[in-house]
Parts: sequence; C-alpha cells; structure tokens
Amino acid sequence: MYKIVRFFLFLFNPEFIHHILFKLIRFGAMIPGKMWAWRLMFKVSNSRLEREVFGLTFENPVGLAAGFDKDAKLFDELASFGFGFVEIGTVTPLPQEGNPKPRLFRLKEDSGIINRMGFNNQGLEAVVARLRRKKSNIIIGGNIGKNKETPNDKAVEDYEICFEKLFPYVDYFVVNVSSPNTPGLRDLQEKGPLNVLLNRLQELNSQKEKRKPILLKIAPDLTKEQLDDIIEIVADTKIDGVVATNTTIDRSGLKTDKTKVQAIGSGGLSGQPVKARSTKVIEYLSVKSNKAFPIIGVGGIHSAEDALEKLDAGATLVQMYTGFIYEGPSLIKRINKAILKR
Repeated sequence: MYKIVRFFLFLFNPEFIHHILFKLIRFGAMIPGKMWAWRLMFKVSNSRLEREVFGLTFENPVGLAAGFDKDAKLFDELASFGFGFVEIGTVTPLPQEGNPKPRLFRLKEDSGIINRMGFNNQGLEAVVARLRRKKSNIIIGGNIGKNKETPNDKAVEDYEICFEKLFPYVDYFVVNVSSPNTPGLRDLQEKGPLNVLLNRLQELNSQKEKRKPILLKIAPDLTKEQLDDIIEIVADTKIDGVVATNTTIDRSGLKTDKTKVQAIGSGGLSGQPVKARSTKVIEYLSVKSNKAFPIIGVGGIHSAEDALEKLDAGATLVQMYTGFIYEGPSLIKRINKAILKR
C-alpha cells in the first residue's frame, strides 16, 4: 500500500512534499479515532521491547532521527506510528533559513537522499512553545547545534543557550557537530574543541536538580584515530553515549549516474549508501570501548534486517529517517516484531 503512496509522493519536489505530508498527518490526527487507528496499525506493545538506557525507559528501541521533525511540530502524531522515541531538531538559538533551495534530493536507484539543508529551523523559542503543549508520553530527544553565523570560537555559547532553554522540555540531548552542511561545524569534532564543549555542557548539567543524558552525534567519515579520540572524549567528559552516524560526504559506490550526482553537488548522503559504514563505526566503537557506553545506531535502516544488524554490531537503540521516507511507518512495526522473534 505504501509503495503506491510513495509513487505519488516521489513525483514532487522532496522538500515541498515533506511540508505537505506534515500537513496531511496533522489534519489526519484531528479526525476522531484516527490516531487510535494508526496505533492499532503500526504500534507493537510488549514489555520485552522495553529498554533501560542512560536512565530512561524506552517503550521500544526504534526511534525517529533528527531532521524529520526539526521544529517539533509533529512529535505527538508520530508517537502514534509506534516510535519508541522522537528526536527533534537540529535546533539553533536563532531562526535561520538554511541553505538556498533546492537542497534536498532523492537518489532513488540507491534508496538514498542528499541534503544540504543547513540547519534550517524556526529557532528555540518556536520549538519550546510547541514542546510545552506536548500531550503524549513519547520520549523526546533534543538535537542542538550552532547558528551558521556564529564563529567556532563562540560556538559553545550557542550550545549553552540551546541546552538551558530546552532542558525542561526534552528527555535527552544530542550535540550535533557532525553535519556537513554548516561551514566549519565538523571542525568542532576535533579533540580539543569537543572536550571544551562537552565539559561545559556537563558543568551546566551538574547544576540541575536532576541531570539529563547528553549524547554526541558523530560523522561516518571519521578515521580510526578520530574514533579512538571519540572513545577517549566520552570517557573524559563522562557524557552518556554516542549517536552513530550522521550523513556522509562520500559518494563512492553509488548506482545513480555520476553526472546526476555531480549536478546535485555538496551535501550529506543518507539512506542505504551509508548503511555499511555506519554499522562499521558502531561495531568499532562498541568493541574498542568494550561496550563502555550506549550507542544509538542510525544510517541506512530500510528493513528489519538492517536494524538487527545495527543492534548486533553494538547499538542499544536504533533510529531511522531516510528508511522511514522510503519504506513508510510499517517499517517500525516490522523491526519491533523482528526483535520479539529473537
């Protein structure tokens, strides 16, 4: 059924249809009984799916990655599709338009997406206003970043602002320094600046009555030496875990015509093309650290088998975004059922 829906959705510009889809879901949710029907169709309820991770109880280990619900407009409705958690953002202190359009491209032959959105979002105030109206009990992660115009030597201040204002409204934080679409952002993944940033957030965290988990989202393009640094940084700063991985800048091995890929230009590639690399990063971090911290596995999950592969590699939880676009909400149910069969 979803393949028929997808056929028509894919006839339109990806960013345009994303906004239309949001409106359709929100309109559908206003119809009496519709959200109940979604839960009946897609949700799998079983205590064996519950996961206790960094002090939180997840109803199931399948979440929605950041980037889909950037501005926290749809998290209550998305909870009805069976997700165990939803990550909003990336949120920056001030609203920003992001990069010029077009900036979102499908690679149908590869079941992938290239985006160079550039942290387009409506800013903290708009996101907080929506999170205040939360109705469901879905776990919310807050993915935070810096504004494009903020220089790297002032980046910590942007993350501080996001942390403080979102703190009452999210259940955990993800520090995003790995998007390839904000100039210079990935420089913050280097050991020195990353230690400074995470230690400062942990300092703020320790001042709260009850601290909240802080995770780091990393790129799939890091070398083994850089991944070793990540393991050290997690130990030194005592953050709660890692999200592995973000999108890749690598274009090798694609089925899509090279001319088309070159015409698209820069951006982060997600979906099936990043699956293998993401899994390798998860496995490396898990083995090398001796499973010292939880890992949220994300990247190329388009089937239940893909999710199980991530879990077997060392992930504690998994997230999807591109797979959700290509496969639809039934994928969440298929993954949870596959976990229960084990």
